[in-house]
Amino acid sequence: MTFNKSFRYQVFEKASLARNFEEEVIANVKNKNIKIPVYVSAGQEFIASTIATICNQKKIKPLIFGQHRCHSTYLTFGGDKAKLIDELLQKKTGCTQGMGGSASIHSKKINMHGHDGLMGSNGPIGVGACYATKKPTIIFLGDAAAEEDYVLGALGWASTKNLPLLVVVEDNNFSILTEKKVRRNWEMSDVAKAFKMKGFNLDDNPMTISKYSKFFFKQPCLLNINTNRIYWHSGSGKDSDKTFDRYKSEKKLLGTRADLIDYKTKKLIKNLWKKHLEK
Repeated sequence: MTFNKSFRYQVFEKASLARNFEEEVIANVKNKNIKIPVYVSAGQEFIASTIATICNQKKIKPLIFGQHRCHSTYLTFGGDKAKLIDELLQKKTGCTQGMGGSASIHSKKINMHGHDGLMGSNGPIGVGACYATKKPTIIFLGDAAAEEDYVLGALGWASTKNLPLLVVVEDNNFSILTEKKVRRNWEMSDVAKAFKMKGFNLDDNPMTISKYSKFFFKQPCLLNINTNRIYWHSGSGKDSDKTFDRYKSEKKLLGTRADLIDYKTKKLIKNLWKKHLEK
């Protein structure tokens, strides 16, 4: 694979879809069209966007196990936008028939398995599915979920059985409002290495993530990807208006074409939300 400017635009297109979708989610939370708790991925979308683009290039359709803040995972791996809108509006036409909500997104089409709500439980469940099927599998965790004991035990098993597993820790430094330094003095990449897995600590720049794709699904691999959330847990507020935003940085770097992608995507998503709100 080559990770050139074309690759970067492909990633940006997916990230634009995720970001514009999430901005509409926040708008509809504020105007009370959405009445359930939401866990938006705004600020973190380049992680799923980059990995989904790499999987597309490798022609790999992995099993996907996400938890909260997984809208970007669903969308960038090809989930139905309309079904996600209806899910957040609690309609039977939603991706989990309006019963799963924001944190339990499911799609047979893209091999994404809905989360049960217990923080970190997708870790051992994903490892079990990978062990049973031997199929390429991705588990997405938050930095707090990764601390759960059953996640750590599952990683040990994955390493022992040399599974084709990619564990992605979306490390935004917070468990709700508690910073990581208050909770622990170690990194998940070091834990992975202790289990004799490939373990890396990196940022969410798509070119940085792409450097590690040579390890994907050949052996157990954990990426602890440092990122920044734009909105709080449940999408109820912001940490700071000065929070670094990868989306704005990439958009500026890629220039006019990225502006056009963003404009078209924003229009598409706004119209789609309008249509489903009027149904």
